[in-house]
Amino acid sequence: MANTTGFFKNQQGISIEKDPTANVAYTLDWSQYLPTNTIISSTTITIETITGDSSPLQHPTNAATDVTIISDTKVRIRVEGGSDGNVYDIACQITTDGGDVDTRHFKVVVKERNLI
Repeated sequence: MANTTGFFKNQQGISIEKDPTANVAYTLDWSQYLPTNTIISSTTITIETITGDSSPLQHPTNAATDVTIISDTKVRIRVEGGSDGNVYDIACQITTDGGDVDTRHFKVVVKERNLI
């Protein structure tokens, strides 16, 4: 995603750390992947399910309220939970006003975070 504040890159792609108790929103900026004047008309978020996970990463309310298109090229998702030590894949699929469909993935690394 073009705006990767807080995210880090490694050999697995783009990731971000999240505390297990945090309820946070992430903004995904699609502008570098879309042609000029293209608008996101819909989006679907898929959060990886890990078998036996006692505290899965999930939307705090539901996808209808926790996934929003906040501008022509940006999607905001809100998640909570996740088990300490797990890495979750999140897929963000968009459909544009021209009917194109694209998907990008990022990882959420759940670990207890401390102030430095």
